[in-house]
Amino acid sequence: MLNQTNTPKVGLFVTCLADMFRPSVAFATVKLLEMSGCSVEVPDKQTCCGQPAYNSGDKETTKEIARQTIEAFDGYEYVVGPSGSCIGMLHYYVDLFDDTDPWKARAVDLKSRAFEITQFLTDIVGFDQINAVFEGTITYHDSCSGLRQLGIKQQPRKLLSKVDNLTLNEMEEAETCCGFGGTFCVKYPDISNRMVSNKTQYISDSEATTLVGGDLGCLLNMAGKLKREGKQVEARHVVEILAGMADTPAIGEADYDLASELKAG
Repeated sequence: MLNQTNTPKVGLFVTCLADMFRPSVAFATVKLLEMSGCSVEVPDKQTCCGQPAYNSGDKETTKEIARQTIEAFDGYEYVVGPSGSCIGMLHYYVDLFDDTDPWKARAVDLKSRAFEITQFLTDIVGFDQINAVFEGTITYHDSCSGLRQLGIKQQPRKLLSKVDNLTLNEMEEAETCCGFGGTFCVKYPDISNRMVSNKTQYISDSEATTLVGGDLGCLLNMAGKLKREGKQVEARHVVEILAGMADTPAIGEADYDLASELKAG
């Protein structure tokens, strides 16, 4: 844990999916950051990370979003978000600008300060004082961007090992893509559906009662497929469990209540 005389100023990158579909993920991230000794702010100017535009080949729109994001997070020692995919996109900003463009250096600076939440807690501030209880068996999905771009693998598992009463059953092919891939599932729906079908089978075979991951896009995709297949497996973001905020309805549950989320946070 950080020395109390050194309180890093963190800008929270909320992400679109947390904002629109699962606010508790953002609240849980703030809770964990504050537990680790950080001061947290949520810049008003932030918006989408630009990944949909980037993946669709719209470089100019992506650059416009990148410039706005860079400006929004100026002055923060760290930028932290509950998504390897979105934080990975912030890292890609470096490739958008020519070496002669002043925004290039600013993009490099942002990249050096931007971290996914479990990566930040484990690798940057060395925090593992998790005070949470979870009664159940989970299996963990490694999201593509977090795993392959940011090197996130053991960090969430290390933190989850500190949760009382939690049991982790690793699924087969935990590192295999779930088929979401942002715009990939729109461009190639049949391939995407086959991939997520394989994934839900691995999840079911693990005999876990809860699917856990670090990216809401992946979790929404798999939660939806699990529901359509009638499988009784809940889906939750890793920060909800680590922050002790897993007493609200799971992802995709019809009785999701934002008021309860706010109270729990």
